[in-house]
Amino acid sequence: MHDAAGGALVAAIDVTSDINQLHRNASTDASGHYAAQDLPFGLYRIRVSHLGFQTSTQVFRIGSEVPVYVTVTLGVAPIQTTVEVTDSATLVDPDRTSTVNSIGLQSISEHLGSQPGRGLLDLINAQPGWLYEANGVLHPRGSEYDVQFVVDGVPLNDNRSPAFAPNFESEDVESMRVFTAGYPAEYGRKLGGVVELSSPKDANDGLHGGAAIGGGSFGSANAYAGLSYGRGPNRLSASGYGTHTDRYLDPPVLDNFTNRGSSGGGTLAYSRDLSSRDRIRVKVSRSRVGFEVPSQLVQENAGQRQDRTNRETSGVVFYQRVVSPSLLFEAQGSLRDESASLWSNSRSTPIVAAQQRGFREGYARAGLAWHEGRHDLKFGVDGIFSSIHEALQYTVTGQSQLDPDTPGRFRFADARQDREQSAFLQDSFHARNWNLGVGIRVDRYRLVTNTSAWSPRLAVSRYLPSLGLLAHAAYDRAFQTPAIENLLLASSPAADVLNDTVLRLPVRPSRANFYEAGLARAFFGHLRLDANVFRRDFRDYGDDDVLLNTGVSFPINFASARIRGEEIKIEIPRWGRFSGFLGYSNQIGIAQGPVTGGLFLGDAAHAALGDNARFFVSQDQRNTARARVRAQLGRRAWAAVSASYGSGLPADLGENAGLSFLLAQYGPRVLSRVNFSRQRVRPSYSLDLAGGVELLRRDRTAIVLDAEATNLTNHVNVINFASLFSGTAIGAPRSAGIQLKFQF
Repeated sequence: MHDAAGGALVAAIDVTSDINQLHRNASTDASGHYAAQDLPFGLYRIRVSHLGFQTSTQVFRIGSEVPVYVTVTLGVAPIQTTVEVTDSATLVDPDRTSTVNSIGLQSISEHLGSQPGRGLLDLINAQPGWLYEANGVLHPRGSEYDVQFVVDGVPLNDNRSPAFAPNFESEDVESMRVFTAGYPAEYGRKLGGVVELSSPKDANDGLHGGAAIGGGSFGSANAYAGLSYGRGPNRLSASGYGTHTDRYLDPPVLDNFTNRGSSGGGTLAYSRDLSSRDRIRVKVSRSRVGFEVPSQLVQENAGQRQDRTNRETSGVVFYQRVVSPSLLFEAQGSLRDESASLWSNSRSTPIVAAQQRGFREGYARAGLAWHEGRHDLKFGVDGIFSSIHEALQYTVTGQSQLDPDTPGRFRFADARQDREQSAFLQDSFHARNWNLGVGIRVDRYRLVTNTSAWSPRLAVSRYLPSLGLLAHAAYDRAFQTPAIENLLLASSPAADVLNDTVLRLPVRPSRANFYEAGLARAFFGHLRLDANVFRRDFRDYGDDDVLLNTGVSFPINFASARIRGEEIKIEIPRWGRFSGFLGYSNQIGIAQGPVTGGLFLGDAAHAALGDNARFFVSQDQRNTARARVRAQLGRRAWAAVSASYGSGLPADLGENAGLSFLLAQYGPRVLSRVNFSRQRVRPSYSLDLAGGVELLRRDRTAIVLDAEATNLTNHVNVINFASLFSGTAIGAPRSAGIQLKFQF
């Protein structure tokens, strides 16, 4: 940053991307430089200003990891200067080849979460094509558990729902990007949906920080504190959080029996610019969540109590070198230790279960990004090296509720090594108004099975400037590894003693072909329309089952599945005082037997191999709609109203469809929300309000009060309704929360 004579200026920087919902304010250093780290791909508008000089505004694009250099020269301002900047410049990226939904800092910071630990998950769930099942489990476009979170470049392939892992803390996330098609070849293993999480990295010199404290319905309470310090090339940050609630999971009955949960954790990060070309970043974190498993009526009457605990410790090292202005090298390594335990008291029914499982995962990745002419190329390799252990034991206390062949006691313990390697090459080519993304990925997987696969990726788009229209299409070949949770149990010969009739098949990776076509267009300079149609064809479609009545779930496969649908989203990033969106999804998912992987006992084992019937997948919700309107009420206050609708998931009643039995178990209000003739849960809806006010704003110091109320009509929303001991969950009733935040 310099003036017309070449002198350095300390100028104010404003970087904005409407399509990525990202806005950063910063300033140049004494030499006139500013480095914006980890900007998501897309179009950006940069505004540079300095007192006494004419403001400069430019639009630039980030299309690869290779740094983009923007040089700004400020001229002396005339007496009167008018600069016209249109918001539509960054509404539609003409170089994009697939649908990407971005969630910015404003949405993240203003959303308190329907329940502790679900703040970020709620925002993902609001995107077209995504929906919740019980206990905050996300399902993108009908996929079961195949969600990959990528946190600052590190992929997490295990189940990140509240029942399986500690939560992501919203205060430590600056932006999110959500993919459901057009995946870069660097992504694999879990491709139902990919969510990129980026933590804040641009820290000004000096000491800065923030804190938050809040509470709400069901005795909920939360607290957060974070500090960052920057000096020259060094940046150090630390944060910690804690939560508590009396309603952690979604209970199976309206009464909220044994459902307390608490979580906490901390993160320490350090980064240093070793030179103008080299950067290193180190981060360590530790978190824990402990909660009670909600009981049904018969279990509560018996005095049952079950507790689960999940712990996670991780460390990450990241190195980046700018080899030349067009070539970038990156290397990353991480070590993660995760454990989960289940404990049951002696009054648990029909089974007293105890479990200890976990894994220690090492991950390494290296890659080169190269920009040459119209090409953005990337090549890389990565590997996962894990040690997995599982131990389970149970004692039957209610034999009459189980198959007569079920043994009264069972013990299991096993440990194995997981070895996964991959390599990829991808190229993004731009010529005039055409864009082409081509990639190839090779995976090798060795755990329960030993297999490999080649996965081509292809995406193309055409931008029509006269119409302001982007048309795009994508094909993704997916190779998805099985869920790691209890995979050893489902594959072990030790499970053969669980019944006189046992079917045990190796759980293989799922292979699929994903197709998408869509368009994007800006209207009136403020509104963007995205519309897509998609189809997914699976072989060895992944699902899950529960071992007896222990609550211990494990992966299974069905022969095939096809999921298709349409999505539309109308979004207004900013139009005067208003912003918001309207999203709608229509989809149908049908799977077909027989089973091709997993553990099946008794009658289920008899039927598994010969059952070629077609059935609706458990995520087959035909119609889903969500909307939000936010209004800025003056300079310091805002208010928003949100609404959601779901037409209802399938209800697999099995052999327990006797109305009198179900009535005694769940009560009339829950049964009234099930359409027994259609075998589906009745539609659900929710109306929510939120708002906030700045109590103080002075330079970089701010005190903000936010509040949120959900399900204002107190409608009984049944999420799932299935068998007696699994698959039934009730959504939260009317509830409210409030949070006070302080920043400096």
